[in-house]
Amino acid sequence: MKKIGLLLFSIFFVVASGFAQDNTKKKTQKGHTDQNKFRQMKDLLATPNTVHTASGTPGHEYSQQKVDYVMDIRLDENDNRIYGDETITYHNNSKDHLEYLWVQLDQNMRADDSKTPDAVSGGASAFITPDNFKKTYMGEKKGFGHNIELVESNGKPLSHFINRTMMRINMPKALAPGGTFKFRIKWNYKINDINKDGGRSGLETFPDGNNNYTIAQFFPRLAVYNNVEGWQNMQFWGRSEFALEFGDYDVKLTVPADHIVDATGVLQNEKDVLTRTQQRRWEQARKSFKDPVIIVTQKEAEKTEKGRSKKLKTWHFNAKNVRDFAWASSRKYIWDAMATNINGKTVMAVSLYPKEGNPLWEEHSTRAVANTLIEYSKLTFDYPYPKAISVHSERQGMEYPMICFNFGRPNPDGTYSDRTKKGMIGVITHEVGHNFFPMIVNSDERQWTWMDEGVNSFVEILAELKYDPVLFAINPAKNITRYMGGDQSNISPIMSQGDYVKQFGPNAYSKPAAGLYMLRKTIMGPELFDHAFRTYSQRWMFKHPTPADFFRTMEDASGMDLDWFWRGWFYTTDVTDIGINKVTPLYVTNKQSDRIKNIIKTNPAAKEYFDGLGELVYITDKKEDANADALKKHVKDGKEIPAYMYQVEFEKPGGLVMPIIVELTYADGTKERKTFPAQIWMKDDNKATRVFASTQEIKSIVVDPDLETADVDTSNNSWPKKEETKFDQMKKKVKG
Repeated sequence: MKKIGLLLFSIFFVVASGFAQDNTKKKTQKGHTDQNKFRQMKDLLATPNTVHTASGTPGHEYSQQKVDYVMDIRLDENDNRIYGDETITYHNNSKDHLEYLWVQLDQNMRADDSKTPDAVSGGASAFITPDNFKKTYMGEKKGFGHNIELVESNGKPLSHFINRTMMRINMPKALAPGGTFKFRIKWNYKINDINKDGGRSGLETFPDGNNNYTIAQFFPRLAVYNNVEGWQNMQFWGRSEFALEFGDYDVKLTVPADHIVDATGVLQNEKDVLTRTQQRRWEQARKSFKDPVIIVTQKEAEKTEKGRSKKLKTWHFNAKNVRDFAWASSRKYIWDAMATNINGKTVMAVSLYPKEGNPLWEEHSTRAVANTLIEYSKLTFDYPYPKAISVHSERQGMEYPMICFNFGRPNPDGTYSDRTKKGMIGVITHEVGHNFFPMIVNSDERQWTWMDEGVNSFVEILAELKYDPVLFAINPAKNITRYMGGDQSNISPIMSQGDYVKQFGPNAYSKPAAGLYMLRKTIMGPELFDHAFRTYSQRWMFKHPTPADFFRTMEDASGMDLDWFWRGWFYTTDVTDIGINKVTPLYVTNKQSDRIKNIIKTNPAAKEYFDGLGELVYITDKKEDANADALKKHVKDGKEIPAYMYQVEFEKPGGLVMPIIVELTYADGTKERKTFPAQIWMKDDNKATRVFASTQEIKSIVVDPDLETADVDTSNNSWPKKEETKFDQMKKKVKG
């Protein structure tokens, strides 16, 4: 009986549709490819294999290289030059025979013969500093870049070739799978002044003549070799960051004896470099979980900075399973630290800063470090390293394993604004957070900036809210609309290689962070999202994930098909714009419409179908036909019959599909919300229709009331439509 009814029902609709047809012959229409926004991403993602699987996990044949470093580094404070002697042990864990190795020489980015300045298109600036004028227009030589003094293996010179920021090491014979190759590089370079020469690391000179050395990307480092890119040997143009292998580091840093030093790794010779007072305070800090303990006070630092020791001191650090090494050194440092409990394990939160950073840094830096470690660990995995260090540097925000360099300086009189405080806490949270992405979840920053900056910026939002929910109250989805609704010729998809991106900040940081925020809050929900995100983080700890690994894991661990979201948000520059096209009041009646009467009259199958349904209640948009009593005898449970019905047609001028969040306001002032999943757009990319029934009149309907879907144009989000102000008209006129 059910099958017959369905058959007749289908006949009814076929016949009914025939009334709109004519007998003229139509032209044959051309076909088209599947452009549905919900189609799967097999055309975009790499084919799964036994290394990077379809579920997003590392496959059973996954492997990665290991690189160990033993380094002796000397800081020459008189000439501001670093001298290095490093021995590298390369472990070939791949199945390939390697004929050569690629080494990164980042300091060559600012060498006198660097092509980086030549790659920038631009005319003359309206103003320029004399130093930059000499460099730009007079060809002044600065003398920067790596000076390679020696490359050898087993005491014999090793063939090598330098191609700007990359150096190829030609091995005597191919390195077989499972083999190791040990070689030595001796080098030096002039340290750049970050205020005059720029750079992600370098020195800052204070008026008293002292320097703050924040040193990174300072030694020749092995590039990544894997089965996705082969050798990741793209040139370093200054923006897109690094792809590096994990390994063990044994580093000795020789600096002026009155300097305080900290670095990636664990200090091996505390008794040799710290005073007894400093050792005692450090032990106190290891047990202080509530407040930082000051190890070098401001008074002590101010006394030290007045002298200039001619003696040297060597600080010895050892780090296991890290992908890089960085350090900081100055006689101006105030030093404080506190213990942080990460699921029963003690991790030290540490800060180094000159008096110029106080009182802001003493009040907030180490506490911000500790908060970051705790909150990131909740969302990902327990922080595995023994410490995290925040070092004050006037113009920097840069991250390395266990150590980062951060800006945020109060006024000379010690006062500071909420903006300065927010910026300083924000950059510390962000840079410490980079320990998780990409220092541990080791994505390829040179290719996909968003995988470290965007993912990290998302977790940063949640960590900052824990530190100060008032100061850091933001709506990432709302904030990104100005960028997304701008000039499309000046916007790149997120899935663009970092050096080619237009509007780098919004593209690599804000938009992916806003997208993940929406996934968590609006699309998946915190519980489902957090489980999937934690699964991704733990699967790819100390490994090299690709974008496909992230996308696939988020779906695999959540049971949600999110291809529509990845495709739209990451691979296009489409925008969200969902609104209300029209609202039609509907009424219950017992009268058949003329259309249904004609169908029954002319089609026996349709008549049989309707007769089989028995007594019917009809819905009409004609108020004069309304008859609510037609439904009363069919309602036996005592529930109140809806007196009001509204058919709402939603429109989607924007290219992105998103959930429709609807807020209904009733005559008595109460509100109700209903969320329809993004899949409501599966059959029609332009419009979607829903009916709302209520026992009282609906006074207004609003789409996306909390602005959580990044809707770029809210002028169509309300019914009745809000009158446009002159300010709104002006915004439309200058949009983009």
